[in-house]
Order: sequence, then C-alpha cells, then structure tokens
Amino acid sequence: MIDAHHHIWRQEDLPWLMGPEQPRIFGPYAAIRRDYPIDEYRADLSGTGIKKSVYVQANWAPDRFADEVAWVQSVADEHGWPHAIVGFADFTVEDVRPQLDRLTDYPLMRGIRQQLHWHENPLYRFAARADLPADSVVQRNVARLADYGWSFDLQVFSGQMADAAQLAEACPDVTFILQHAGMLEDMSEAGWSRWRTGMKRLATCSNVVTKLSAFGTFIHRNDHDFIEKMIVETETLFGAERCLFGSNFPIEKIWTDYHALFKAFREGAAGLSEARQKAIFNDTAERVYRL
Repeated sequence: MIDAHHHIWRQEDLPWLMGPEQPRIFGPYAAIRRDYPIDEYRADLSGTGIKKSVYVQANWAPDRFADEVAWVQSVADEHGWPHAIVGFADFTVEDVRPQLDRLTDYPLMRGIRQQLHWHENPLYRFAARADLPADSVVQRNVARLADYGWSFDLQVFSGQMADAAQLAEACPDVTFILQHAGMLEDMSEAGWSRWRTGMKRLATCSNVVTKLSAFGTFIHRNDHDFIEKMIVETETLFGAERCLFGSNFPIEKIWTDYHALFKAFREGAAGLSEARQKAIFNDTAERVYRL
C-alpha cells in the first residue's frame, strides 16, 4: 500500500515552525515544532503494510523551493524513502518555466503543489485571492506542467471548486490531485451541501483525482465516523480509481498515532469491494505518481 501524502522536515528549514506558535487551522501544534525525520516517519507506519510514500512540499521559504526538493531527494537517495516528490513553484509569475527547469534534475519529482485555498475566515486563508484558479496567468503556467510530465496538487475550499474545475478544463493534459477531498471545514447541513456541489463539479473533470487525507484538520481528532462518511461520499462521486489515501503525517500526529489513523481509514473503506479498496490504498497513487 502507498501513503500518497506526507511530510518530513528539519525545523530550521520551515519559517512557520520557527518562532512563537501561531493560530493555525489544525490547532495547537507544539508537538510538531521540531524535526520530523524519515526514520521517525518509517517507524510511525511500521507494520501497516505501507511500502511506498509520496512527499508533499511543506512550505519552506518560497525562494528555497529548489533546496527543498534537493534535500528530500538526498534523503531518498540515502534511505530509499520517500518514493516520489511533489515540490513547490509559484504559478502567479509571468512564466513558471525557469522555476520548473531548476527541478528537472531530481529523478523523484512527480508534481507541484501551490496552495490556492482562500477562505472568508482569515484563519483558514492561505492564497492572496480566492479566484487564483480562474486567473489566466495561473492557468497558462499550470498547463505547462504537461511538458514536464508533472501533475498539480490542487488545494481549494468548496467555494473555489467551480473555478478549480475551470482550471482543470483549461489544462486537459495535466492530472490534478485534489488535496484532502476538498477540505470540508463547515459541518453544517449548508456546508455539506456546498461541498457536495463543488465536488460534483470537479468530478466532471476526468483529469481530477482526489486524496482521502487530512480529515482531522478542522476537527482536531481521529473521528472514525467522519472518516467513513468522507470516504464513502467522495468515492461515490469520483470512483475508487480516482481516490487515493494519504496520512498527512506528521500533522495528524498532533492528535493521533499512525496505526490508529490508518485503522480508521481501513475500517472506513471496509464496505467497498476489495478491488475498490486496492485502488484507494495502492493503485490510484501508483498510477498518478508513477511509482
């Protein structure tokens, strides 16, 4: 099986892990304000049956995007983990290709994530504007990923999903991996309705797949019932061949351990056929990230 979304880090490389603790969407995070090396990650998942993993960029300073990929590649060269890298680039510049060119020397590069999520709640806000997925410059730059054979890890909230679908349609030769099944943050009936509407729109785009990951982000706990509901509803919309599991460790380590989290995901998917479970926990990630 494959963990398609995790991080490792040295605290000194991440500005957001230095200095005083700040309010963040995942709550108090003193437990992870430290190094999280590959050896600890592998110890966390030991015994789960997971044999490969995908590293996703962890918000180094933007001008050190190439240093991040170089470091993760060096870790993989030494330890054999992770097995793929999703780096960072800024798609809001006039031409992203000089940034992408700097990452082509690293054999584990598979894709790019620039977090485009924007929310009315400033605590949940990351991008400068809500409409970046609809921006013509961003769309032109993301389309260029096709020339590199790389995917785009897409991170948006439900209110941005219509624009995100337009982005995917503008870049038909790029595979989009929706982060965290669209980051449902509003558990009210209206919130669920907005999320379903946006997810249905994204599901019409055949080049969009979605990660089943980070379901503790806004509730700050490992909730078996919520995980099962998210898995079932997302799989119903996208199909298992367009869903892939990710642990989001060590963020989720703030409130749970790897084995408890993975058990919740396995049990949440238990009602699906064996073939559909295999797609979620192995086949989709293997195909999308070329593992």
